Amino acid sequence: MAGTGWDIDRAATALLECEAGRYDRGPITEEWPELDYDTAYAVQDETLRRRLARGEKLIGVKLGLTSRAKQKRMGIDVPLVAGLTDAMLLPAGEPVPQGKLIHPRIEPEIVFILGRDLEGPGVSAAQALSAVDLVLGGAEVIDSRYRDFKFTLPDVVADNASSGAFVTGPVALPADGLDLALEAVLVEVDGAIVDSATGAAVQGHPAEALALAVNDLGRRGKKLEAGWIVLTGGMTDAVFAPPGSSVACHFTNLGSVYLHGGPAADAADGAGA
Repeated sequence: MAGTGWDIDRAATALLECEAGRYDRGPITEEWPELDYDTAYAVQDETLRRRLARGEKLIGVKLGLTSRAKQKRMGIDVPLVAGLTDAMLLPAGEPVPQGKLIHPRIEPEIVFILGRDLEGPGVSAAQALSAVDLVLGGAEVIDSRYRDFKFTLPDVVADNASSGAFVTGPVALPADGLDLALEAVLVEVDGAIVDSATGAAVQGHPAEALALAVNDLGRRGKKLEAGWIVLTGGMTDAVFAPPGSSVACHFTNLGSVYLHGGPAADAADGAGA
């Protein structure tokens, strides 16, 4: 790493400046090729530390790369884990915050609310699911600080797994009354169905993804806390969410989640500098 001029502090600063200024950049690994998986999590931790220092509150985690095909492509066997803060929570009915994001995309998610703390390692899918209080449908608005969403695994880990915003649906049900592997979603864009999937797309079952993630967190001395929100991973590929667009995620039992693309960034309140 010596001689590159990059370290954890500089990488965290670069990513947060991109987010604040609403501009993208090339992958950090192009300039810091020694950036590895564990160091990338240290960068992510530093970005979250700075978010909390400026007044945001940690309210949960999101899982990324939960599909086995995507994991194989990226050379990992566990989902990525990243932090969710209250600043990322989008109230129902609010449009995509174009004035805060660079190039937002939307993906449907099965969302867990934890009823008790969950700490690995050694947690099974059944044990993970027993810690879930409620299940909701949701949609994550992902946003990458990297140009064209092109990055390596350490890049996306450092970038808090392309976090942007998220919204949860109106229906909350106990986990024990649902077959989450078979819970289906239809993704509708501007009135046309463009994709569909079931919970099995998320590591075979969303609880499997949760167990893998909490066990990996345990390896890093972290745990999930009661009351936290967990986005279990995209069920389908993400769809673009330009201004004026309309996206709906229709779940079998978990209701529907609607997101409007909203106005263009230069017309939105709080547009980035």
